[in-house]
Amino acid sequence: MSRRTATIWTFAITSVALFMTTLDNLVVTTALPVIHRDLHASLSGLEWTVNAYTLTFAVFLITGAALGDRFGRRRMFVIGLAIFTAGSAAAALAPSIEVLIAARAGPGFGARASVGRSCCR
Repeated sequence: MSRRTATIWTFAITSVALFMTTLDNLVVTTALPVIHRDLHASLSGLEWTVNAYTLTFAVFLITGAALGDRFGRRRMFVIGLAIFTAGSAAAALAPSIEVLIAARAGPGFGARASVGRSCCR
């Protein structure tokens, strides 16, 4: 594979990952009325549903970059996507608002680990 082709593939894959992590928050925000109805969530529960993701994403800003420097950006990208995917699946299967809030923290960390320094060369 030529250097140009590898660069294009890297750009495409990291762009899709960044799109996924951004879309996740948009989808949850859009689904808040359904979450309120189906899980009988209070307003504070809905706030924590969104905040569990954004807080872990923000808190691990420096940590995600440092882990990428220490263990390699590619490895952290793959691990972050795996954590993001597993956390998203757990959130989708959450039977209660408490489980949903706890499950939303996983994708936040996974998103930060995968996007942290994966776009930098």
